[in-house]
Amino acid sequence: MLYYHDNFFNMKPKGVWGAIGKPPKTQAMNDYLMIGTVLKPQGVRGECKIRSWAADISLFDTWSELYVGTPHGFQPVSLQVIRIQDDFVFARLNGSASADDAEKYRGVELYIDRAHAAPEEEGSNLIADLLGCVARDEDGNEIGVLIDVLQYGTVDTWVFKTKTGSLMAPALLSVFPKVDIVKRAIQVAREKLEEVAVRS
Repeated sequence: MLYYHDNFFNMKPKGVWGAIGKPPKTQAMNDYLMIGTVLKPQGVRGECKIRSWAADISLFDTWSELYVGTPHGFQPVSLQVIRIQDDFVFARLNGSASADDAEKYRGVELYIDRAHAAPEEEGSNLIADLLGCVARDEDGNEIGVLIDVLQYGTVDTWVFKTKTGSLMAPALLSVFPKVDIVKRAIQVAREKLEEVAVRS
């Protein structure tokens, strides 16, 4: 398995908060990991269709409580998974029993708290922890700040904000030999980076 393909949760904001509202900026976002977005009600029995951002969608079967963002912070919401099908989760939230009940969750982002998230595997990191890390080469020259992680293929792509624009590169051990989450630092092999980087 390639380096960092096992990131567990995509924390990239999707820009839709729904009627419930957006959590305050003063609350530590990294205490909660975004693992899904409610797309729409499904049927008339209160089910919601949820797009999973978890690397392992089967984790939803292990959770009975998630969180939603409100103007007053993150609030718990009960989760009853009905089925997982075609990479989507169909579930009832807070005992929703009708399409009207489910409608209020349309567009809402769902979170899991770190205490109940899946443990990190050796050699992997949560995307929430990677974002904001500063990449530097062997001579200490700053490459950029990690602002996004794209997960469209077998290897994640890291997106950096640089002084002149943006830079994208595959998250490979040969390119990024070391990540120090505590120091918020990513070590870069400059020669390898130049071989694979795409700048804009």
